[in-house]
Amino acid sequence: MGVPILGCTCATCSSADPRDTRTRPSIAVRWPASAGNLDQHCVVIDTGPEFRMQALREQIRRIDAVFYTHAHADHILGLDDLRPLSFRHRPGSLPLYADDETAVVLERIFDYTFSPASPYPNKARVAIQRIEGEQSIAVADARFQRVPLWHGRLPIAGYRFGSAAYLTDMSQIPDASLALLRGVDVVILDALRYEPHPSHANVEEAIGWIERIGAKRAFFTHMSHELAHAATEATLPAHIRLCYDGQQIPVEL
Repeated sequence: MGVPILGCTCATCSSADPRDTRTRPSIAVRWPASAGNLDQHCVVIDTGPEFRMQALREQIRRIDAVFYTHAHADHILGLDDLRPLSFRHRPGSLPLYADDETAVVLERIFDYTFSPASPYPNKARVAIQRIEGEQSIAVADARFQRVPLWHGRLPIAGYRFGSAAYLTDMSQIPDASLALLRGVDVVILDALRYEPHPSHANVEEAIGWIERIGAKRAFFTHMSHELAHAATEATLPAHIRLCYDGQQIPVEL
């Protein structure tokens, strides 16, 4: 729901710490187009409701591809704000990678974008490409590996890119997917709250997944207002931190 939560006056939602103001989770993976070239490649994972404001804040001027984890509102509702970026994409349409279930939802909600019969002249120039299982996609000189996860009873996707992995909204990591994460140095993963939840990892479970993955550094994302930034970090091992909006984490692609 984002933090502050609408209507809530708890300590976290009323906090003066800017790290406690959280838009819906999404990441941009950026790397130089070539040596000496200031232009950057950029891959976005999920376009939540605040995608436009996030992209403005981070000065994202081009995107090579978008990968979706699943079709819940907090991960897809910013899709239409890809329009100006898609107009600049060359060659062809901006590719959106999603599993079939997510693609079907995107096509239904954004029918005016994807329907061949749509009369809308300025619709986003995007094309959904379905990916399943452990499929790996090359974007420029980087590779993005789909990592199957469980979000309660819903099968969803995480993604590995180089030495890092992004595993939002997960409650379980299958053994086969743990094998895909072998050698990851940095993991960004779900840690909703302290109490157990049927479809998200809580703090204790997230710490256990970090140990099983063997990552050197870990960052919690998709946190509810129950996790105040400073107070929560004070209880965690030094190699586990909380994400905050605008955070930049160097990784090897």
